[in-house]
Amino acid sequence: MKNRVNNLFADIPEPLSTEYFQTLLQNSHLTLERIISKGHFDNTGDWYDQDSDEWVILLAGQARLQFAKDDALIDLKAGDYLFIPAHEKHRVDWTDPTVESIWLALHINDINENSHA
Repeated sequence: MKNRVNNLFADIPEPLSTEYFQTLLQNSHLTLERIISKGHFDNTGDWYDQDSDEWVILLAGQARLQFAKDDALIDLKAGDYLFIPAHEKHRVDWTDPTVESIWLALHINDINENSHA
């Protein structure tokens, strides 16, 4: 089987009327997503409260995240990354409306977690 090379900066949908999520890799332990934003943000009071840890890097553009625990605003530029523990409520407060903000988000499932029925 031949390896296929892809590019994180290619195949950006136009127009980008909603934030774009693309799963690049997934198994029982992790999900790797490419996210593309252009002026997109979460409504005030809408928080992500994820069951898994998340490591995120902004590859291009600019963005601002907000965290519920202390109402902190975190400005991000290309190359900035951070770790968000599971259940740490956060939201995208702003993304640059003039250029695509391209993110990689790695969601890490607890490998010791037992599945519950």
